[in-house]
Amino acid sequence: MTTAAAPTHSPRLLRQLLPADLQPDGAARRRTARDWAVDVACLVAAVLVGLTVYDLDSAGRAVPELIQFADLVAGTVLCLALFWRRRVPLALAVVTAVAGAFSPLSGGAAIVALLTLGARGRPGAVLAVGAIHALLSPVYLRLYPDPELSIWPSVAWTWLMLAVVTAWALFLGARRQLVHSLRERAVRAEAEQELRVAQARQLERTRIAREMHDVLAHRISLLSLHAGALEFRPDAPPQEVARAAGVIRDSAHQALQDLRAVIGVLRTPDEPGDEPERPQPTLSDLPGLVAESRSAGMRVQLTQQLPEPAALPAHAGRTAYRVVQEGLTNARKHAPGAAVRVAVAGQPAQGLTVEVLSRGPLGGAAGIPGTGTGLVGLAERVSLAGGRIEHGRTPAGDFRLWTWQPWPA
Repeated sequence: MTTAAAPTHSPRLLRQLLPADLQPDGAARRRTARDWAVDVACLVAAVLVGLTVYDLDSAGRAVPELIQFADLVAGTVLCLALFWRRRVPLALAVVTAVAGAFSPLSGGAAIVALLTLGARGRPGAVLAVGAIHALLSPVYLRLYPDPELSIWPSVAWTWLMLAVVTAWALFLGARRQLVHSLRERAVRAEAEQELRVAQARQLERTRIAREMHDVLAHRISLLSLHAGALEFRPDAPPQEVARAAGVIRDSAHQALQDLRAVIGVLRTPDEPGDEPERPQPTLSDLPGLVAESRSAGMRVQLTQQLPEPAALPAHAGRTAYRVVQEGLTNARKHAPGAAVRVAVAGQPAQGLTVEVLSRGPLGGAAGIPGTGTGLVGLAERVSLAGGRIEHGRTPAGDFRLWTWQPWPA
């Protein structure tokens, strides 16, 4: 049984897991100690069966010496050929079936060859070889007649024995197919499990990166802005320097708290229907975010047009907060000193829109490094919410960040 739709495992892995008797035909393999033991056992069994059948005195008439010599040669050669039964199972089964017409010594080899062919999972070939045995059995019974039975009862008895051996070979083939299929399923399941683990690990890394950027980029940019002010005015009065240093200390302390809280949230798996723990913000935290930016010297104008803010889903409010947070962080990085306009509007059944417009040319002198992944993570967040995002320069040279999210009625 083949499963072509399972690209997650390789033939080499199957060859390592399957014993030699269950390997695909023609597969390159090294004979193991178990294989040698099985081959020797098959050879001994074939010789014993052949010697049991080989009784010329019990025949009804004398057997010509030429046939006796051919029987001895064929029996010896075919018994030794059992060591190559895995490589050429069909050819060996056909040759032993033909030799069985005149060679009692090859009877044991013929049984082993037929069972080996069945174990290869080839029922059509097993039935064909069994038919050859059945067709040539009258010839054998003419050369070696039974002194107690006439020809046709002997043929019937021989066919019954052939049917038993053929059924046994077919059973071995069916069992081999079942074992092979189960092993393939086990290999595929293991590979799929590894793939799921890798995907889960990658998703968790992406989630951590997005949360860390959303929470810390805002705080770090504020720290950089205050530190830049101190560097720009080294001759400032001690009171202003102390006040700026206090703001930097408070911002660093808040950044550490946010980092600790984010790690705590990431360590707790989300359950369907559960509300995320702090520090996940909502839209009601938006004025505080704007106030923080204003305290750092930014000129931010906030406009909210929400007739029913309480009806806004929590996940939509969190996404809107992250959009404004990312817009303000990018404004501090790339357009220091520029005025920023934040507009939030929407109502049920029409959706929620958020626009952050940074006036003035980009590429300022803030010097705050960026990874370029903030907008990428934001686009992923908005997409997961079922919304749309647009960002880029306007004809006036301003930078515009705009998102839309569904707001169910």
